[in-house]
Amino acid sequence: MSPTAARKTTAASTPAAAAPPAPAGDVQQRILDTACQLFYAEGVRAVGIDLIIERAQIAKTSLYRYYRTKDDLVAAFLEREDREFWQQWDEAANTHAPDAAAELDALLAWVGERVARPGYRGCPQLNVAAEFADPAHPARAISAAHRLEQRKRLAALCRRIGLRKPEVTASQLSLLVDGAFSSGSLLLGDSAGKVLRAAGRALVEAAG
Repeated sequence: MSPTAARKTTAASTPAAAAPPAPAGDVQQRILDTACQLFYAEGVRAVGIDLIIERAQIAKTSLYRYYRTKDDLVAAFLEREDREFWQQWDEAANTHAPDAAAELDALLAWVGERVARPGYRGCPQLNVAAEFADPAHPARAISAAHRLEQRKRLAALCRRIGLRKPEVTASQLSLLVDGAFSSGSLLLGDSAGKVLRAAGRALVEAAG
């Protein structure tokens, strides 16, 4: 064997020549990213653990190291969606924060833009709540908390606007928003924002 060949053989057989293992955080992130994409696109019940493992290209032991059960993974999916939703909500609201009525209008415009996006498949919280009937299921509990937070925020807006029955109007607005999340992309398309803003203004004017 030539010195050059010997060097190549030695280099190939050393641990340094092998690709280093992915950092733990990267593996967990890849698992969650993959699960989120699949759960949203296909539904939670339609997606099995084996499919997530296959798409994420990880070992089964790696998945269970971070998520003991599928329910834990579903909860992580919803918690991520919850954080991202409220971050975007706040960004939309802050464009008109000093003016409560304008803030509500901006939020409804944002909801309309959201449901008109390509590939939109509804609100993850509502989708998962529809899949799990048991009120004690952790996924349904997260979804319920999300809906309550939405109504709480809308009620605060209604109080700032000066409406006589802010809680009642907030419930009406919440149903309006949830309806848009559920069917806006099918029935309204690009006109969702315009329709939502008009409906929101009508509710506020009637509630005066």
